[in-house]
Amino acid sequence: MAVAKKDQERVTYAWMYGQQARKDGKERAVPDYWAEHAEAWLQGFDGVPLGSELRPVTEALEAELDERSVVRED
Repeated sequence: MAVAKKDQERVTYAWMYGQQARKDGKERAVPDYWAEHAEAWLQGFDGVPLGSELRPVTEALEAELDERSVVRED
């Protein structure tokens, strides 16, 4: 699923602010401002790398990368 650039930026900022809150010794409670991106904020607070969740390979990508495409022929 593609994420709009602005939404991705907001997720990144929520994650960074979560990390900063942990460094500042604040409690693990998502501020109201970040409620929409609470999961990213909590991941930042907990030190989970951003974008660490595995994404399934789509059928289109799998079709592009069939064995003939990746096998080297000399």
